[in-house]
Amino acid sequence: MNILFRADSSSTIGTGHIMRDLVLATQYKDANITFVTQDLDGNINHKITEAGYNLVVLKSKVANSGCETNFPVNDIKELNKLIKKLNINLLVIDHYGIDYKFEKKLKFRNPKLKILAFDDTYLKHHCDIVLNHNISGDKKKYKGKVPKYCELRCGSRYTLLREEFLQEMSKQYKKSKKQKTVFLAMGGADHSNLNIKILKVLSEFKNIYIEVVTTNANKNINELKKYVKGKENILLHVNSNSIAKLMKKSDFAIVTPSVTVNEVYFMNIPFIAIQTASNQYDMYKYLKNKKFLVLKKFNTKKLDRNISKILKKVI
Repeated sequence: MNILFRADSSSTIGTGHIMRDLVLATQYKDANITFVTQDLDGNINHKITEAGYNLVVLKSKVANSGCETNFPVNDIKELNKLIKKLNINLLVIDHYGIDYKFEKKLKFRNPKLKILAFDDTYLKHHCDIVLNHNISGDKKKYKGKVPKYCELRCGSRYTLLREEFLQEMSKQYKKSKKQKTVFLAMGGADHSNLNIKILKVLSEFKNIYIEVVTTNANKNINELKKYVKGKENILLHVNSNSIAKLMKKSDFAIVTPSVTVNEVYFMNIPFIAIQTASNQYDMYKYLKNKKFLVLKKFNTKKLDRNISKILKKVI
């Protein structure tokens, strides 16, 4: 079986698409897998080759197909040529810039091609499989938006977790009663530049130790490094390979309502989720209805109150 993954990563897009695709790829043990991406600023394409998969960097860089601004996609002709050249059986699309019309054109030109589309915003798709692996995923919301033959894989049953999380899930770490550890992750790119703002709120609380997680895709990383320098209660992790362990050893987490929420949820870590992008709204709404601590946008006073609430629970 020949599988092609189409996804991008950058300082604007973030790193989550590639990371979850790498998890999905491990489920196809005997397949020939190729990733096709663009060479965008702040990408993590090296993660693909480090995992042992083939990587093709697209030559074309054109405006998106109308699905969402700021998400460049490849020209359909270049991708189509690649599908035929590699004799692709399954195309995995994980990209907000590739829409229903794009999928339909690919299916028309490749009648035997199967398409699996990642989706967490309940958009219309012309594909064989929709994968919404968020804990908030609801197949009922896709009624009338996908072909009748489309298989819907939605919800926690299909949540993609890296091997490190599966290994750490059952472990128990001794935690300090006096000092509480916070896991802070505003996404690999932190395009809203919230890390420092949140750290300033946390600085108002006593006996708090903070593990900050980010990547080189973060355009504000130098500013963040400068802020944490000399602060003994803050440790900055860049491109860490021990995310699950850091999370599991923490008393609570402050994250975005994204893939990271799936991870803290399964690790059974109390958390506060702050929405930073429109595509996180469904998860935000789901968490709010389930009475989790969430913020629709960053707000100093509301975050302060939520931290106080969560500290009472973990003491």
